Amino acid sequence: MEFFNKKKRLGDLLIDAGVITEDQLASALAEQKTNGQKLGETLIDLGFTTEVEIANALHRQLGYDYVILSERRIEQDILKLVGEEILRKHSVMPFEFKQGYPNVLRLAMSNPLDLIAVDDIAIITNFQIEPAVATTQDIAAAIDRYYGNIEALKVAQRYTQERDSLIKTEQAQELGSDEVENAPIVVLVRSIIEQGIRQRASDIHIEPLDEEFRVRYRIDGVLSKGRRYNMSLMPAIIARIKIISGMDISEKRRPQDGRITMTVGRNEYDIRSSVLPTVYGEKIVLRIASKNGFTMDKRELGFTEDELESYDKMISQPHGIILITGPTGSGKSTTLYSMITSLNREGVNLITIEDPVEAHIIGVNQIQVNERINLTFASALRSILRQDPDIIMIGEIRDKETAEIAVKASITGHLVASTIHTNSAASTVTRMMDMGVEPYLFSEAIAGIIAQRLVRKLCPHCKRKHEATDTEKHIMGYSETKPLQLYEAVGCVKCNDSGYSGRIGIYEILQTSGRIREAIRKKWPTDAIAEIAESEGMKPLRLRAIDLVFDGTTTVEELLRISIDDE
Repeated sequence: MEFFNKKKRLGDLLIDAGVITEDQLASALAEQKTNGQKLGETLIDLGFTTEVEIANALHRQLGYDYVILSERRIEQDILKLVGEEILRKHSVMPFEFKQGYPNVLRLAMSNPLDLIAVDDIAIITNFQIEPAVATTQDIAAAIDRYYGNIEALKVAQRYTQERDSLIKTEQAQELGSDEVENAPIVVLVRSIIEQGIRQRASDIHIEPLDEEFRVRYRIDGVLSKGRRYNMSLMPAIIARIKIISGMDISEKRRPQDGRITMTVGRNEYDIRSSVLPTVYGEKIVLRIASKNGFTMDKRELGFTEDELESYDKMISQPHGIILITGPTGSGKSTTLYSMITSLNREGVNLITIEDPVEAHIIGVNQIQVNERINLTFASALRSILRQDPDIIMIGEIRDKETAEIAVKASITGHLVASTIHTNSAASTVTRMMDMGVEPYLFSEAIAGIIAQRLVRKLCPHCKRKHEATDTEKHIMGYSETKPLQLYEAVGCVKCNDSGYSGRIGIYEILQTSGRIREAIRKKWPTDAIAEIAESEGMKPLRLRAIDLVFDGTTTVEELLRISIDDE
């Protein structure tokens, strides 16, 4: 059986497929001589193509299957054949025996023209190899999924053996040396973070327990069960994270905050680190943010067509204040950044005050709050008003002073956008009054309020219909005498057995009107303001979530999880 009857080079093959030009190949080859990377990685880094385009070209030109490893379960018999190190070295992953050919092992490869990789795997496994095509990211994620625990145990063993030399290395804090980069704890910390990123985690929790510690990932808003490790590793992990976060390694009694920048899969991630003393030792939480993740187009946020129309009308106001509200982790920052990206154009002076700056946007003047030098939201906002701004974005309104200055700025000809923590759009009005903003000022200033939540989406590959129970019908406001079929989470390999895949935003948009302004001036209660807004077209969060349950996007469990506070 001949699998390699064409001895083409990758560059020539991509030219034949129309993916790159000869000039682009020449540029990539010249760059490759200096960076030492593989040709495919260089072409992607230069922006000439993408992983998916390369994989599709190899699939078409060579006739190899294009496989998606995240949608397959790999048997233990196959996983035992090759070690993690050699798989990462060649960016390959064996995934099945060929049907009808028990001596042929199918191998997912980012570059199936790599004969050295094929030969190495054939020698190690003693099987004939049939290549298939997969992306580098998909292969890396599969290796993480199947070999992560094994590699962590190996690191623990290495750490025990090398503890004395590791302590000396960390005390030296020579972070650029090869010795440090290959130290077992350095490898483990990097692996924990990279696995979190590849699993789409928003947060990583490293928590000390009584006799061990665990690592948990928050994925789609829910914490995973987690992996547990020997407590002897914990002090070195804390020390390593403190070093790369810029914290004081000797301080163990007080909370500390820091930041880490890491590149994974050619994407740069900004990681906010927090260390907090607990009764069992220091706990670490790492919040992961992709530098590109916040600059989403408004159409990707989950707005309906009607909501998108209201949103566009709101941000097209020449002046006024727009407030985005919701609990922590409800996507407020993403909506705010999307708004800023839409408003960022030539001829506009756009200034932001943030804590922290989540993502850098070209053409926007971004200010980082620094409490230690008294650069607060309020003090920065006063200074901004002397900088001739057109649009001001405030990361969060936390106090009376910031609220009053923001409202006054919006009245004097500026468009101001900010976030605030409340349960609904209407209750935001009450909160601003409680903070000391005069009703007559706020009624003139307000341009609109967006309340939002994030709900997990059912995995489209395994969701299953079921007959709704009486309790579910009651929750949905549906007649208990009528039949109703809803979808439920099941779990499969494609969603990592969670039953859910990704999240979608739900929104409650309060547009200002004469009646709303009058109600604010007269200090009407939250329920009265909500009633007016609903009569003028605002759809409450709960009803928007119910729509998503009816159409099979999410479940009753998710409806309860995001709307229990609004009952």
